[in-house]
Amino acid sequence: MNYLSVENISKSFGERTLFEGISFGINKDQKIAFVAKNGTGKTSILKIITGEDQPDTGQVVIRKEIKMAFLSQEPNLQPELTIEESIFASDNEILKVIEQYEKALENPENEEAYQKAFERMELHNAWDFETQYKQILFKLKLEDLKLKVKNLSGGQKKRLALAIILISRPDLLILDEPTNHLDLEMIEWLENYFAKENMTLFMVTHDRFFLERVCNEIIELDNGKLYQYKGNYSYYLQKKEERIAAENASIDKAKNLYVKELDWMRRQPKARTTKSKSRQDDFYVIQEKAHSRRKEHQVELEINMERMGSKVVELHNISKTFGNKKILDNFNYNFKRGERIGIIGKNGTGKSTFLNLLTQTLPVDSGKVVVGETIKLGYYTQAGINPKPEQKVIDIIKEFGEFIPLAKGRIISASQLLERFLFDRKKQYDFVEKLSGGELKRLYLCTVLIQNPNFLILDEPTNDLDIVTLNVLEQFLLDYPGCLLVVSHDRYFMDKIVDHLFVFRGEGEVEDFPGNYSDWRTYEDSSPPAPKGGGEDAKNVKSNWKQGNVKAGLTFNEQKEYDKIEKEIKDLERNKEAIEQQFSDGTIAEADISKKADELQRILTDIDTKTERWFELSAKME
Repeated sequence: MNYLSVENISKSFGERTLFEGISFGINKDQKIAFVAKNGTGKTSILKIITGEDQPDTGQVVIRKEIKMAFLSQEPNLQPELTIEESIFASDNEILKVIEQYEKALENPENEEAYQKAFERMELHNAWDFETQYKQILFKLKLEDLKLKVKNLSGGQKKRLALAIILISRPDLLILDEPTNHLDLEMIEWLENYFAKENMTLFMVTHDRFFLERVCNEIIELDNGKLYQYKGNYSYYLQKKEERIAAENASIDKAKNLYVKELDWMRRQPKARTTKSKSRQDDFYVIQEKAHSRRKEHQVELEINMERMGSKVVELHNISKTFGNKKILDNFNYNFKRGERIGIIGKNGTGKSTFLNLLTQTLPVDSGKVVVGETIKLGYYTQAGINPKPEQKVIDIIKEFGEFIPLAKGRIISASQLLERFLFDRKKQYDFVEKLSGGELKRLYLCTVLIQNPNFLILDEPTNDLDIVTLNVLEQFLLDYPGCLLVVSHDRYFMDKIVDHLFVFRGEGEVEDFPGNYSDWRTYEDSSPPAPKGGGEDAKNVKSNWKQGNVKAGLTFNEQKEYDKIEKEIKDLERNKEAIEQQFSDGTIAEADISKKADELQRILTDIDTKTERWFELSAKME
């Protein structure tokens, strides 16, 4: 059954055409993701579909009886209403019945009103619905129903808007970046909810795990054309690669044919027969094909990083509380060169506060933060850019310099740098207020990176970035030689770029986990429940899990070997880092370079051998 049809719509702003001639349909039970680069009109298409905006040409046809709901990036809520009042303000009849019942419970002395409310609950079979909507509120951490909307944080408002929509159970749900401002626990719950519910979805999201596990179709707007893929994110990647390969092969073939036909055109007399006129027309078609280019922009982030000394950043017994809320409690950590740490935890556990303490934009209550003399911090915050009125894109970059140093002694102009960040020459002279949310984030990221930091701190860098930009950013970060500390709810992103995690548990407890997000998720799912009553026993189950591994599968000698190998691998890693640093610093005498290279190779071979044996012994412990 067709719910909605988009028929040949177009949209322009002044001389800028966002899209034209776009057509597609949404059918019952489809879960569609709409994928496109930032600034190409994703949000505009959502607003046209939901009636918040009108297309320049074309139309959107919606089936008459269909109930549609839209979750925007900025929820439209009434500030003076409470959470409960906001929920009951919808036009859902069963919610009105539940609201009357809730009020009757508050006035039990009015038996007649209570009896009527009870009977209406029975008549509408509202008991199951009440249970479901209370479960949704609980999962979205909206338990204090008397809180007013004006006193909610941005994340709480997003969760409230999401709750209202889920409770109303529309036939068709339109979502614009539904996972933004949600913590990992809520994202996974929402993912499971959408995956199992018989709902029709049309969404814009950059969360690739979400795309993989929820969507059964992806529509891509690429260079003004629509492409539809009947599958999840993995299928989309595979088929898109095949499509691009086929296009490139077709272009190459057209180029060869174009050369031959061009020679023929030059040799022909001006008078044309009907047959030659037909061939001439074909020539111009081939010419257009041969000269076509995929407008693929490849960002090359070759920022030249300053050398780091032996001291990076040291945290000595730092503590921080806000009122009765404990964020950190005598936390100690010494960052090492090249570390790649991700920070995860529920909203409100202090992740962003930790970054502000480390960068000393917020004072610690006690303890000390020591930043090494050679360390240059680059801090990407959630606040983003605050441009001056009528400031142009190019002006934002030029505030940091006319030229930017790149690797291998090269330099690049501010304009060239912007091109590498997908801002063409025309776009560079646009006013900043004309940029989309994702384009603003991309520009802000550029301003942080061109400052040449060797310790990069990113607070939710993936919000509002399109998948193309995310892939580019990931490739840069994989090659980035400095320290990296990142807070993100993007699980796919975290899996690719970090090698261990700080897990913020709340109440000042921070766990250092040796793996990426998927490793941690597997560990959490397989861990025994903490002892009832909490306290030190419950804490030790989490904090001492590495020391508490059961080694029942090992013999006495194997246990000794296991412990010895762990120590030997650590020693070898230290030796490897020392030699690599000598090569990096250029402190090895020319006569000793060959000798040191051989020594490094032997160390690498030993590490591989011992690590393989360590895994064999580890497998016996499971």
